[in-house]
Amino acid sequence: MSSHVELDGSHGEGGGQILRSALALSILTGRPFKIANIRANREQPGLRPQHVACVKAAGAICGGLYKGASVGSSVLNFEPGEVKAGTYAFGIGTAGATGLVLHTLYLPLALHGKEVSNLTITGGTHVPHSPSYHYNATTWSGHLSRIGIDIQLEMKRPGFYPRGGGEVSASVQPCLRVRGLNLTKCPDLTTAGGFAAVAGLPEGIARRLARRAAERLKREEIESHIPLEEWQGGPGAVVGVLFRQLTVPPLFVAIGERGQPAEAVADAAADEALKFRAAKAPVDAHSADQLVLPLAFSPDASEFRAAEISTHLTTNIETIRKFLDREITVEGDEGSPGVVRIAASGL
Repeated sequence: MSSHVELDGSHGEGGGQILRSALALSILTGRPFKIANIRANREQPGLRPQHVACVKAAGAICGGLYKGASVGSSVLNFEPGEVKAGTYAFGIGTAGATGLVLHTLYLPLALHGKEVSNLTITGGTHVPHSPSYHYNATTWSGHLSRIGIDIQLEMKRPGFYPRGGGEVSASVQPCLRVRGLNLTKCPDLTTAGGFAAVAGLPEGIARRLARRAAERLKREEIESHIPLEEWQGGPGAVVGVLFRQLTVPPLFVAIGERGQPAEAVADAAADEALKFRAAKAPVDAHSADQLVLPLAFSPDASEFRAAEISTHLTTNIETIRKFLDREITVEGDEGSPGVVRIAASGL
């Protein structure tokens, strides 16, 4: 395996995930990389502000060198340095997802940082097609805690598209050893929790969100309690459905968009939650692609059943293989439930 890694950013899922995983893997392995055709098939190809923020943040925590970190750039070269734990502040400058910057940085800081790191990230906290603050604080950090990675999150203020302005703080503890994961069984899911929240909008919208989500779950014989919340800032509306019967509760979030009825927003969250329930798997599709990266750095074998084998998951596995010689197999077809296995490293 050569030291320098070449990546095609249009391959597989073809989005920003290839870049984020490559940045983390580069820092952790000490291998520089070049990525071309970044997001080539997207409506706005090349790097967007949140991707540029990820590159600059990755460079900041390790003294890395990079070329091509500008909006619209389709090629990036990155050469990592040595990780330095500490206190960092990163601003995306738009409503770009704060969670995606965090996903880029946490593993290098946890595994190579010699002391706690405190991060402040400003931008979007609840952005469509990105992990929301509440998902990260509940499901993502819950899975990481189970494998030995301790991250504490706090939302100082929410940030919605297009205004942004949200702020999240994260405390990343050093991790001496990532534990393997064995998670293949799922109980019958008969109860649900969650929340319906508004920021800078009438409380009646939150009531409509909660009522519709509860109605949809009730039709499938799921009893639920979805409390209402009011946040400062905004404007924005969010609804989440949570299954607490699982060891790590999966949270399914839908975010309101201008002109969209509250009932349609609630339907989106309920649809995702019910699809997960039907799969009878303990790991949601988003967690599946997020888990393979830290588990690839565990000396232990891992096995988990995912509610969906997504293109994000298979693309992330292929990116990991570019940097690491680790046996990772997937049993199941894309779009269907399946099992992910990571062989013991022998370290």
